[in-house]
Amino acid sequence: MTPTKNDYYEILGIPKNASEDQIKQAYRALAKKHHPDMNRENPKAAEEKFKELSEAYEVLMDKQKRANYDQYGHAGVDPSFGRGGFDFGRDFTHAEDIQDIFGSMFGGGGGGNSIFDMFFGGQGQGQGARRRGRNERRGGDLQIRLPLTLEEIASGVEKTLQLKRYESCPDCTGSGVKSGADIKECPACKGSGEVRQVSRSVFGQFINVGTCPQCGGEGKIISKPCQGCGGEGRVKKDATIKVKIPGGAADGNYLPLRGQGNIGLRGGPAGDILVYIEEKQHPLFTRHGDDLLVGISVSYAQAVLGCKIEVPMLNGKAELSIPSGTPSGKIFRMRGKGLPRLNSGGSGDQLIKVEVWMPQKLSGEEKKILKQLEELQKNKVPGACKINPGD
Repeated sequence: MTPTKNDYYEILGIPKNASEDQIKQAYRALAKKHHPDMNRENPKAAEEKFKELSEAYEVLMDKQKRANYDQYGHAGVDPSFGRGGFDFGRDFTHAEDIQDIFGSMFGGGGGGNSIFDMFFGGQGQGQGARRRGRNERRGGDLQIRLPLTLEEIASGVEKTLQLKRYESCPDCTGSGVKSGADIKECPACKGSGEVRQVSRSVFGQFINVGTCPQCGGEGKIISKPCQGCGGEGRVKKDATIKVKIPGGAADGNYLPLRGQGNIGLRGGPAGDILVYIEEKQHPLFTRHGDDLLVGISVSYAQAVLGCKIEVPMLNGKAELSIPSGTPSGKIFRMRGKGLPRLNSGGSGDQLIKVEVWMPQKLSGEEKKILKQLEELQKNKVPGACKINPGD
């Protein structure tokens, strides 16, 4: 009798409406926990658990398989696997996903062991993973801090930025090779950019894949490097770029300028420029999301009797009616007068906080009037204290 399989969602501990990001996060945590290298006391049980996790990941990360599973259960996906059920080397189709998830754990990305090589013996590996490490060294990203005022953030602004970045060498047009010189295939790796060593593991064949030390992963040897760039194929230059900041950006937001960063070694693709927003402190306004808060002061008489007062705006002024009996700390809201909502339309509000101004010193006439007022109100204010007659 065929043993009953566990529910894929329960295996990964996720809800049935889980997103791809949730599936990846769950698989990352559980796979590390149950990897045989982390469970040396019982590697066989860990291996079986890891296979179970990977089978669930394979199905739930494939839209068609997941749809079949949701409708028919295991019967909907079992026929997609070969005889004997799910097999790593034959049935796992998310090589690049697993490389991204576990690369750092097993030295991936630096030319070391890839998890895919460990589990599948290097067979069936997506060619894209190898191409990324060979002959294409992506240039580094550049980070720029861009201070902006609230006024600039409110309206959106275009800025011109000056920076230094690596650009293609004009002498060798980015090849890194001196004119007339030869480029030969690396004899150590035969042009692959990789060297491999085979050993055995609990999974069977274990292949260590590393960057070729002779050519540095290039797969080729340059006999005479370009003197203008020292063989890198790039030189550092001054550059001027323009960037448009949309209205409503916030401190810490960044704008990626794809492909405008440092160019890679010897014709490698360029990195990005990441423009980070730094919001300058405003002397009057405090930002709360898309809302702006500003404080104003009114006299006791204005708060009691009501008045019309001019309040500052980011771009100009506006008149606000203060109703009679307004208490100190009252906040009024001016709809749609705040900052634009980034990429979603509409605007926040402007908030006006009213503070009743208290004088520190009073003239004799002011004291006399206030005492008369206190006399008129002494039976109207709950718990009112008596004014010292000597004041």
